[in-house]
Amino acid sequence: MVDWFVILSFYIISFVMGLPANLVALCAFSIKVHRSRLPSDILLLNLTVSDLLFLITLPLKMHEAASGMKWTLPSFLCSINSFVFFSTIYTSSLLLMAISVVRYIAVAYHMTYQRLQKTLYPIIISAVTWLISAAHCSITFIVQHHPSLSNSNSSVCYENFTERQLEVLLPLRLEFFFVLCLVPLLVSIYCYLRLILILYSRPTISWMQKRKAIGMALGTLAVFLICVLPYNLSHVLGFFQGQSPKWRYYTLLLSTLNTCIDPIIFYFSSSIFHLTSKKSIFRNLFSLRRCSFPPHMMSNERLNLSNAEK
Repeated sequence: MVDWFVILSFYIISFVMGLPANLVALCAFSIKVHRSRLPSDILLLNLTVSDLLFLITLPLKMHEAASGMKWTLPSFLCSINSFVFFSTIYTSSLLLMAISVVRYIAVAYHMTYQRLQKTLYPIIISAVTWLISAAHCSITFIVQHHPSLSNSNSSVCYENFTERQLEVLLPLRLEFFFVLCLVPLLVSIYCYLRLILILYSRPTISWMQKRKAIGMALGTLAVFLICVLPYNLSHVLGFFQGQSPKWRYYTLLLSTLNTCIDPIIFYFSSSIFHLTSKKSIFRNLFSLRRCSFPPHMMSNERLNLSNAEK
Protein backbone atom coordinates (compact mmCIF):
# COMPACT_ATOMS: atom_id res chain seq x y z
CA MET A 1 0.00 0.00 0.00
CA VAL A 2 2.82 2.34 0.92
CA ASP A 3 4.92 1.39 -2.11
CA TRP A 4 2.55 2.53 -4.83
CA PHE A 5 1.68 5.68 -2.86
CA VAL A 6 5.35 6.67 -2.58
CA ILE A 7 5.92 5.98 -6.27
CA LEU A 8 2.83 7.96 -7.26
CA SER A 9 3.94 10.86 -5.05
CA PHE A 10 7.37 10.98 -6.72
CA TYR A 11 5.82 11.06 -10.16
CA ILE A 12 3.34 13.80 -9.25
CA ILE A 13 6.00 16.01 -7.63
CA SER A 14 8.36 15.61 -10.58
CA PHE A 15 5.61 16.32 -13.09
CA VAL A 16 4.26 19.40 -11.28
CA MET A 17 7.72 20.90 -10.71
CA GLY A 18 9.45 19.77 -13.89
CA LEU A 19 6.85 20.57 -16.54
CA PRO A 20 6.56 24.35 -16.06
CA ALA A 21 10.31 24.74 -15.46
CA ASN A 22 11.20 22.91 -18.66
CA LEU A 23 8.52 24.69 -20.69
CA VAL A 24 10.07 27.99 -19.65
CA ALA A 25 13.51 26.63 -20.57
CA LEU A 26 12.17 25.46 -23.93
CA CYS A 27 10.90 28.94 -24.77
CA ALA A 28 14.12 30.59 -23.59
CA PHE A 29 16.45 28.32 -25.54
CA SER A 30 14.26 28.37 -28.64
CA ILE A 31 14.66 32.16 -28.70
CA LYS A 32 18.42 31.95 -28.03
CA VAL A 33 18.97 29.33 -30.72
CA HIS A 34 16.97 31.41 -33.20
CA ARG A 35 19.21 34.40 -32.48
CA SER A 36 22.72 33.00 -32.15
CA ARG A 37 22.73 29.18 -32.59
CA LEU A 38 25.63 28.66 -30.19
CA PRO A 39 26.62 24.98 -29.81
CA SER A 40 25.87 24.80 -26.09
CA ASP A 41 22.44 26.38 -26.53
CA ILE A 42 21.50 23.84 -29.21
CA LEU A 43 22.59 21.02 -26.90
CA LEU A 44 20.68 22.54 -23.99
CA LEU A 45 17.60 22.85 -26.19
CA ASN A 46 17.85 19.13 -26.96
CA LEU A 47 18.26 18.40 -23.26
CA THR A 48 15.08 20.36 -22.55
CA VAL A 49 13.19 18.42 -25.22
CA SER A 50 14.46 15.17 -23.72
CA ASP A 51 13.19 16.17 -20.28
CA LEU A 52 9.80 17.17 -21.68
CA LEU A 53 9.46 13.82 -23.45
CA PHE A 54 10.31 12.12 -20.17
CA LEU A 55 7.65 14.17 -18.40
CA ILE A 56 5.06 13.13 -21.01
CA THR A 57 5.52 9.51 -19.91
CA LEU A 58 4.77 10.27 -16.27
CA PRO A 59 0.94 10.43 -16.53
CA LEU A 60 0.94 6.80 -17.73
CA LYS A 61 3.36 5.95 -14.93
CA MET A 62 0.97 7.65 -12.49
CA HIS A 63 -1.88 5.53 -13.82
CA GLU A 64 0.25 2.43 -13.38
CA ALA A 65 1.08 3.34 -9.78
CA ALA A 66 -2.53 4.20 -8.97
CA SER A 67 -3.52 0.75 -10.32
CA GLY A 68 -1.33 -0.98 -7.76
CA MET A 69 1.64 -1.26 -10.14
CA LYS A 70 -0.45 -3.31 -12.58
CA TRP A 71 -0.55 -2.37 -16.27
CA THR A 72 -4.21 -2.16 -17.27
CA LEU A 73 -3.69 -0.21 -20.49
CA PRO A 74 -3.01 -1.68 -23.97
CA SER A 75 0.35 -3.45 -24.21
CA PHE A 76 1.61 -1.26 -27.07
CA LEU A 77 1.37 1.76 -24.75
CA CYS A 78 3.60 -0.06 -22.30
CA SER A 79 6.24 -0.58 -25.00
CA ILE A 80 6.14 3.01 -26.23
CA ASN A 81 6.09 4.46 -22.72
CA SER A 82 9.01 2.29 -21.58
CA PHE A 83 11.04 3.18 -24.66
CA VAL A 84 10.58 6.93 -24.22
CA PHE A 85 11.03 6.72 -20.44
CA PHE A 86 14.39 4.92 -20.56
CA SER A 87 15.81 6.47 -23.73
CA THR A 88 15.33 10.02 -22.44
CA ILE A 89 17.19 9.14 -19.23
CA TYR A 90 20.25 8.14 -21.23
CA THR A 91 19.83 10.94 -23.76
CA SER A 92 20.09 13.40 -20.88
CA SER A 93 23.30 11.87 -19.53
CA LEU A 94 24.93 11.88 -22.99
CA LEU A 95 23.88 15.47 -23.66
CA LEU A 96 25.22 16.59 -20.28
CA MET A 97 28.53 15.01 -21.23
CA ALA A 98 28.52 16.79 -24.60
CA ILE A 99 27.76 20.12 -22.93
CA SER A 100 30.64 19.66 -20.49
CA VAL A 101 33.03 18.99 -23.38
CA VAL A 102 31.83 22.06 -25.29
CA ARG A 103 32.22 24.25 -22.18
CA TYR A 104 35.72 22.96 -21.57
CA ILE A 105 36.78 23.55 -25.17
CA ALA A 106 35.26 27.03 -25.08
CA VAL A 107 37.48 28.05 -22.16
CA ALA A 108 40.60 25.93 -22.69
CA TYR A 109 40.82 26.04 -26.50
CA HIS A 110 39.05 29.19 -27.50
CA MET A 111 40.39 29.34 -31.04
CA THR A 112 39.39 25.73 -31.64
CA TYR A 113 35.96 26.53 -30.24
CA GLN A 114 35.61 29.33 -32.75
CA ARG A 115 36.29 26.95 -35.63
CA LEU A 116 33.73 24.48 -34.26
CA GLN A 117 30.94 27.03 -33.95
CA LYS A 118 29.12 25.83 -37.03
CA THR A 119 25.48 24.93 -36.49
CA LEU A 120 26.05 21.59 -38.20
CA TYR A 121 28.34 20.26 -35.44
CA PRO A 122 25.95 20.50 -32.46
CA ILE A 123 23.12 19.22 -34.65
CA ILE A 124 25.19 16.15 -35.55
CA ILE A 125 26.16 15.63 -31.91
CA SER A 126 22.51 15.87 -30.85
CA ALA A 127 21.35 13.50 -33.58
CA VAL A 128 24.03 10.92 -32.70
CA THR A 129 23.09 11.18 -29.03
CA TRP A 130 19.41 10.53 -29.75
CA LEU A 131 20.30 7.62 -32.03
CA ILE A 132 22.61 6.00 -29.48
CA SER A 133 20.07 6.13 -26.68
CA ALA A 134 17.22 5.05 -28.97
CA ALA A 135 19.22 2.11 -30.34
CA HIS A 136 20.09 0.91 -26.86
CA CYS A 137 16.59 1.29 -25.47
CA SER A 138 14.96 -0.45 -28.42
CA ILE A 139 15.52 -3.53 -26.25
CA THR A 140 12.24 -2.57 -24.53
CA PHE A 141 10.39 -3.48 -27.75
CA ILE A 142 12.47 -6.60 -28.38
CA VAL A 143 11.98 -8.06 -24.90
CA GLN A 144 8.24 -7.48 -24.90
CA HIS A 145 7.39 -8.42 -28.49
CA HIS A 146 10.00 -10.84 -29.85
CA PRO A 147 8.34 -14.27 -30.22
CA SER A 148 11.07 -16.07 -28.27
CA LEU A 149 11.17 -13.51 -25.44
CA SER A 150 7.70 -12.07 -24.92
CA ASN A 151 5.70 -12.99 -21.83
CA SER A 152 2.02 -12.71 -22.65
CA ASN A 153 0.98 -13.76 -19.13
CA SER A 154 2.58 -10.77 -17.42
CA SER A 155 0.24 -8.19 -15.92
CA VAL A 156 2.98 -5.63 -15.30
CA CYS A 157 4.88 -3.33 -17.65
CA TYR A 158 8.53 -4.16 -18.23
CA GLU A 159 8.95 -5.94 -14.90
CA ASN A 160 9.01 -9.52 -13.57
CA PHE A 161 11.21 -10.81 -16.39
CA THR A 162 11.50 -14.47 -17.35
CA GLU A 163 14.83 -16.30 -17.26
CA ARG A 164 15.05 -16.09 -21.04
CA GLN A 165 14.48 -12.33 -20.95
CA LEU A 166 17.12 -11.90 -18.24
CA GLU A 167 19.68 -13.75 -20.35
CA VAL A 168 19.34 -10.94 -22.90
CA LEU A 169 18.75 -8.02 -20.54
CA LEU A 170 21.43 -8.46 -17.89
CA PRO A 171 24.53 -8.33 -20.18
CA LEU A 172 23.03 -5.44 -22.11
CA ARG A 173 22.30 -3.54 -18.91
CA LEU A 174 25.93 -3.95 -17.88
CA GLU A 175 26.94 -2.36 -21.18
CA PHE A 176 24.46 0.44 -20.45
CA PHE A 177 26.29 1.14 -17.20
CA PHE A 178 29.71 1.52 -18.83
CA VAL A 179 28.76 3.27 -22.09
CA LEU A 180 25.78 5.42 -21.11
CA CYS A 181 26.57 6.16 -17.47
CA LEU A 182 30.18 5.67 -16.39
CA VAL A 183 31.84 7.17 -19.48
CA PRO A 184 29.66 10.34 -19.48
CA LEU A 185 30.22 10.71 -15.73
CA LEU A 186 34.03 10.44 -15.95
CA VAL A 187 34.22 12.76 -18.98
CA SER A 188 32.05 15.36 -17.25
CA ILE A 189 34.12 15.19 -14.06
CA TYR A 190 37.35 15.71 -16.02
CA CYS A 191 35.99 18.59 -18.12
CA TYR A 192 34.50 20.51 -15.21
CA LEU A 193 37.51 20.04 -12.95
CA ARG A 194 39.79 21.32 -15.71
CA LEU A 195 37.39 24.17 -16.45
CA ILE A 196 37.29 25.28 -12.81
CA LEU A 197 41.09 25.13 -12.52
CA ILE A 198 41.45 27.28 -15.63
CA LEU A 199 38.97 29.86 -14.36
CA TYR A 200 40.66 30.07 -10.97
CA SER A 201 44.01 30.65 -12.67
CA ARG A 202 42.60 33.76 -14.39
CA PRO A 203 42.69 36.77 -12.03
CA THR A 204 40.44 38.81 -14.30
CA ILE A 205 37.51 36.37 -13.87
CA SER A 206 35.18 37.64 -11.13
CA TRP A 207 34.49 35.59 -8.02
CA MET A 208 30.79 35.52 -8.92
CA GLN A 209 31.51 33.84 -12.24
CA LYS A 210 33.81 31.36 -10.55
CA ARG A 211 31.05 30.50 -8.09
CA LYS A 212 28.62 29.99 -10.95
CA ALA A 213 31.08 27.67 -12.66
CA ILE A 214 31.32 25.62 -9.48
CA GLY A 215 27.54 25.59 -9.21
CA MET A 216 27.22 24.37 -12.78
CA ALA A 217 29.75 21.60 -12.18
CA LEU A 218 28.12 20.51 -8.92
CA GLY A 219 24.67 20.60 -10.50
CA THR A 220 25.77 18.38 -13.36
CA LEU A 221 27.48 15.92 -11.02
CA ALA A 222 24.37 15.92 -8.82
CA VAL A 223 22.31 14.75 -11.79
CA PHE A 224 24.71 11.88 -12.42
CA LEU A 225 25.22 10.87 -8.79
CA ILE A 226 21.60 11.24 -7.62
CA CYS A 227 19.50 10.63 -10.70
CA VAL A 228 21.54 8.42 -13.05
CA LEU A 229 24.13 6.44 -11.08
CA PRO A 230 21.88 4.58 -8.56
CA TYR A 231 19.69 3.12 -11.29
CA ASN A 232 22.70 2.07 -13.35
CA LEU A 233 24.39 0.50 -10.34
CA SER A 234 21.40 -1.85 -10.21
CA HIS A 235 22.52 -3.06 -13.66
CA VAL A 236 25.93 -4.03 -12.28
CA LEU A 237 24.58 -5.79 -9.20
CA GLY A 238 21.84 -7.45 -11.22
CA PHE A 239 24.37 -8.84 -13.68
CA PHE A 240 26.43 -10.49 -10.94
CA GLN A 241 23.36 -11.68 -9.04
CA GLY A 242 21.77 -13.08 -12.18
CA GLN A 243 18.48 -11.33 -11.55
CA SER A 244 16.74 -7.98 -11.73
CA PRO A 245 17.09 -6.39 -8.26
CA LYS A 246 13.81 -5.83 -6.42
CA TRP A 247 14.86 -2.32 -5.44
CA ARG A 248 15.61 -1.37 -9.04
CA TYR A 249 12.25 0.32 -9.53
CA TYR A 250 12.86 2.65 -6.59
CA THR A 251 16.11 3.90 -8.12
CA LEU A 252 14.07 4.88 -11.16
CA LEU A 253 12.19 7.30 -8.94
CA LEU A 254 15.42 9.23 -8.48
CA SER A 255 15.66 9.53 -12.26
CA THR A 256 12.44 11.51 -12.28
CA LEU A 257 14.18 14.21 -10.21
CA ASN A 258 16.40 14.82 -13.23
CA THR A 259 13.70 17.00 -14.76
CA CYS A 260 13.75 19.24 -11.67
CA ILE A 261 17.55 19.57 -11.43
CA ASP A 262 18.23 20.17 -15.13
CA PRO A 263 16.61 23.66 -15.21
CA ILE A 264 19.09 24.70 -12.50
CA ILE A 265 21.93 23.56 -14.75
CA PHE A 266 20.28 25.46 -17.61
CA TYR A 267 20.56 28.65 -15.58
CA PHE A 268 24.24 28.23 -14.78
CA SER A 269 25.12 26.98 -18.25
CA SER A 270 23.42 29.79 -20.10
CA SER A 271 24.59 32.62 -17.85
CA ILE A 272 28.29 31.91 -17.32
CA PHE A 273 29.64 31.79 -20.84
CA HIS A 274 27.28 33.98 -22.83
CA LEU A 275 27.25 37.18 -20.78
CA THR A 276 27.15 40.26 -22.97
CA SER A 277 28.58 42.52 -20.29
CA LYS A 278 32.21 43.62 -20.14
CA LYS A 279 32.86 41.00 -17.46
CA SER A 280 32.08 37.94 -19.56
CA ILE A 281 34.49 35.03 -19.28
CA PHE A 282 35.52 35.21 -22.92
CA ARG A 283 36.30 38.91 -22.64
CA ASN A 284 38.26 38.47 -19.44
CA LEU A 285 40.25 35.59 -20.86
CA PHE A 286 41.04 37.69 -23.90
CA SER A 287 42.13 40.68 -21.86
CA LEU A 288 44.48 38.44 -19.90
CA ARG A 289 46.04 36.92 -23.02
CA ARG A 290 46.09 39.82 -25.44
CA CYS A 291 49.62 40.85 -24.45
CA SER A 292 50.85 37.59 -26.00
CA PHE A 293 49.46 38.47 -29.45
CA PRO A 294 51.39 40.60 -31.91
CA PRO A 295 49.65 43.86 -32.89
CA HIS A 296 48.75 42.64 -36.37
CA MET A 297 46.85 39.69 -34.82
CA MET A 298 44.84 41.74 -32.36
CA SER A 299 42.10 42.73 -34.77
CA ASN A 300 41.44 39.12 -35.77
CA GLU A 301 41.39 37.93 -32.17
CA ARG A 302 39.03 40.74 -31.19
CA LEU A 303 36.72 39.81 -34.05
CA ASN A 304 36.70 36.17 -32.95
CA LEU A 305 35.94 37.22 -29.39
CA SER A 306 33.07 39.39 -30.51
CA ASN A 307 31.55 36.51 -32.45
CA ALA A 308 31.88 34.20 -29.44
CA GLU A 309 29.87 36.50 -27.24
CA LYS A 310 26.99 37.02 -29.65
